[in-house]
Amino acid sequence: MSTITPEPSPEVAPGRGRAATAVQTADWRRSVFALYASVRRIAASDPAAAHAHWISCRNDLFSSHPASPLLDEDRDRFTGLPVPPYDPDWRFELPIHPAAEEVLMDVETGTDGVVPFELLGAVHVPLAGSLDVWRLTSYGGGLFVPVKDALAGRRGGTYGGGRYLIDTIKGADLGMTADDETTIVLDFNFAYNPSCAYDPAWACPLAQAGNTLGVEVPVGERYGGE
Repeated sequence: MSTITPEPSPEVAPGRGRAATAVQTADWRRSVFALYASVRRIAASDPAAAHAHWISCRNDLFSSHPASPLLDEDRDRFTGLPVPPYDPDWRFELPIHPAAEEVLMDVETGTDGVVPFELLGAVHVPLAGSLDVWRLTSYGGGLFVPVKDALAGRRGGTYGGGRYLIDTIKGADLGMTADDETTIVLDFNFAYNPSCAYDPAWACPLAQAGNTLGVEVPVGERYGGE
């Protein structure tokens, strides 16, 4: 059993010096859920258009929402998140291969105690490697798939701690195939940075060994920090 550090959802947003109330945090979550609902709808016929919509809406949220993870000084000069153009070769519909044994991962949180995750299985990404699929086993349920690639920590590359592909408890859900409930959509073009990439006061669950790929993933949100 391993322990990782969570991304908190405090009532005072770290590092910004002003209250981000519970209502504002709830509105951020509501907005993200609505965004991904529209992404799934548009992606059914045009994944590239869904990606452009995703970028536009996230830029609006980051620049204007009171619960944005951006620090004040970064918001003042914010011109948009660094996301390369859509590449359809990085979209997959992949079956979840069940885990061979029980693997548990406890996440220590300041407000919710220990949040347990269980390894549900893994997906095999063509020409890239394997990624673990985790499920939240407590209230709310959900799937969690982070990813760390060979560009992580490199200048102009991806965030050193990895990015998120799926985090259904936060609304980041690209869907499943209609005819197979064990097949999920993994579109690396929608990989995004956790909040700790923008504000070091946040703590985030980061990609473990089973969620690390040895290849470069050139799509999805890049990292402009040092």
